[in-house]
Amino acid sequence: MNQPRGSQRPRTKKRLRKRKVNENPQADMSLVEHLQELRTRVIIALFAIAIGTVIGFIWYQVSIPGIPSLGDILRGPYCRISPELRADLTRDGECRLIATAPFEMFMLRLKVGALAGIVFSSPVWLWQIWAFVAPGMMKNERRVSVAFISVAVLLFVLGALIAYWVIAFGLELFLGLGRDVQITALSGALYFKFLLTSLIIFGISFEVPLFVVALNMFGLLHYEAVKGKRRFVIMTLFVIAAVITPGQDIVGMTVLGGSLSLLVEMAFQFMRWNDKRRKIERPAWLDVDDEQASALEPDHDVFSGPSGAVGASGDIRSSGPIEALSSLYEPSETTRPAPIQQPAPIDQRSNFDDVI
Repeated sequence: MNQPRGSQRPRTKKRLRKRKVNENPQADMSLVEHLQELRTRVIIALFAIAIGTVIGFIWYQVSIPGIPSLGDILRGPYCRISPELRADLTRDGECRLIATAPFEMFMLRLKVGALAGIVFSSPVWLWQIWAFVAPGMMKNERRVSVAFISVAVLLFVLGALIAYWVIAFGLELFLGLGRDVQITALSGALYFKFLLTSLIIFGISFEVPLFVVALNMFGLLHYEAVKGKRRFVIMTLFVIAAVITPGQDIVGMTVLGGSLSLLVEMAFQFMRWNDKRRKIERPAWLDVDDEQASALEPDHDVFSGPSGAVGASGDIRSSGPIEALSSLYEPSETTRPAPIQQPAPIDQRSNFDDVI
């Protein structure tokens, strides 16, 4: 029958199957095709970073209407300290850093521009990584990954902002210790190295609570295991903050240690809620003294068999004769071997006569 014009033909199973396969084009890709796709995505990410580096290199010295230049933003903590604590090397009284090498200003501008380019192009290269990895994940794994990446970015930015705010107080404190004897003239290379290192260390340190939450969600760490160890955890965090803080200034290490303690406590509260939601109770072996052995739980008795658990009470009855086995060793009439018959005597003389 001729179908009316404008009507759609029914889709066969073959067409539906083909459409389902096309929704995930990476399902049937070979290893070479995966490597080619990875190469393409890496090239796109590097190209985006290069464009971001050019923008950061230009923005380092050129200000956008309503937005100061990148160099002015980065030297902000140094310019916020009192003018009496820094050397005035210009006649106009403007806050500036010094350069001690011929190509120091160019290389510093290039490094800062490259770092800014990585930040600017982060949506592009993060998307390339996600597009390459996501097809191999389940639907729930994708949701968890998106949530973790979003929280990780927010925590890193929060740590960098706190470091940017704290650096000015640390410089104010330490540059004012010997103001009667000397004046400080910071070079651009040393100052920017100290500033960028502080931003990165604070940002990475703020990822520690997210790592604790991940261990809890994977079932490797529970709230009851860390419930009574808060003092030890806080002391460890302050010790780590004192070691990794650039310059080891007391202001930076105190703020970093306090911030990490607060964030880790928030992570502990999340662990408490998550364990309660999963109905995970405190195991009995945590309450046992170190010199005392923990008792086996009834539902975890590995020695129980078909006849009952080891040590079960009951009368011991004597076993009867094993007839089946005894019958194997007592031969019957049918299996008894026949007696060996002696051969008849040979008449040697009669046989000799026959031979002759």
